[in-house]
Amino acid sequence: MFTDDYYIVFPEGDTQEVPGRLGLNSIVDINGRPLSLPLPSNRMIAFRIARIRVQENRGGNETYHYLELLSADELLEYTAG
Repeated sequence: MFTDDYYIVFPEGDTQEVPGRLGLNSIVDINGRPLSLPLPSNRMIAFRIARIRVQENRGGNETYHYLELLSADELLEYTAG
């Protein structure tokens, strides 16, 4: 049986499984769910997918999405006002 597993990797190295593949430069919340733009505020915890690595194994693939924490100033670009 061949499986595809997807993970997010936090800046400090912790990993968490997510339900599917995420796009490079996507903005996601702390659980790896894509955030809809424009953001309601810049006062939230949000990450950008900075890098994606696929590890091919005999029984399937593991895709790692490396996160980069965004500051409040960086999030201003993604807010409505």
